[in-house]
This record gives sequence, C-alpha cells and structure tokens, in this order.
Amino acid sequence: MYYGEIKNYDIANGSGVRVSLFVSGCTNHCEGCFQPQTWDFTFGKPYTAETENEIMEMLAPGYINGLTLLGGEPLEPDNQRALLPLVKRTKEKYPDKNIWVFSGFTYDEMKTEGSRCRCECTDELLALCDVLVDGRFVLAQKDISLRFRGSSNQRLIDLNKTRETGTVTLWNGI
Repeated sequence: MYYGEIKNYDIANGSGVRVSLFVSGCTNHCEGCFQPQTWDFTFGKPYTAETENEIMEMLAPGYINGLTLLGGEPLEPDNQRALLPLVKRTKEKYPDKNIWVFSGFTYDEMKTEGSRCRCECTDELLALCDVLVDGRFVLAQKDISLRFRGSSNQRLIDLNKTRETGTVTLWNGI
C-alpha cells in the first residue's frame, strides 16, 4: 500500500484532534473529488513498518482523540489488508482512542458478499472502527455546510451503536 499524507493534529477529519492517514488507490473516481491524485495506487510513499511506528507515536499524546483513515479509498481490498494490522495495533495500544474511516463505498456494499469492496478483512476491520463516513461524493449533492462530509448523500454511521442494535445508526456528534 502507498499513502499520500499523514496529518498529525488534524481537526477536520473526525471529532477532536486526530492523526489522519490518507491512503492511495481508489477505483470510485467520483466526479469533483478533492484529491484525484490519490486514485493512483502508487501515489505518494510506500507504507512500511516505519510508517506504522510513526503513526503509533503520533497517537500517543492524551489530547489525540483517535485515528482517521481516508484517501484515496481505505476500503479497497488491498488497502484493507494493509490497514487491518494498524487498526488492530491501535485498538490494542490505545483502547480509549476512536477510529474513523471515510469510504466512498456504502455500508451496505461493505456487508454484501461479492461486492467490489468486500474481502476477508472487511468484517474485522469494521468491527474495530467506531465511525464510518460512507457513500461516494456526489458533485450534484455537494454541501460545504455538512460536518465531516462533502455531499448530502453521505452518512456518518456510529458503528458501535449499529453493532449493538443491528440497525444502521447515525453518529450524533457526542
């Protein structure tokens, strides 16, 4: 896997102060995407063990609320395979920090056998994440007033409550 950027002290991509990893590679190619350079799976730098260690160090301070995965597309199967160890390690070392993931795929696509984004890692990865921003960016539904998303079709899903209730539950911002 490659990545385009790691943002430390990010306040735009999830609640609180975060460490955000922008992975490379996306097959959705949404019209109006704000980072089309990240569609290329080899954009940026290779993701290595040193990269993961750097992220873990950035997550250490108590004022860091959590980790955000976005891109590109974190739910591309090859990216999921590379991200799962990072997410597991984060949850083990920092159980009080939350994990957000931004995906152009919908939650329903992620749960549907045979869909392009579903692989052997999907269920475990989602089980370790707390909030999912799902859905492709739709230029005709662009709304810059929305919190943590770019178009009105996208949802902020509270994955913990969704797992508890068995029904998709939207994140309430608390």
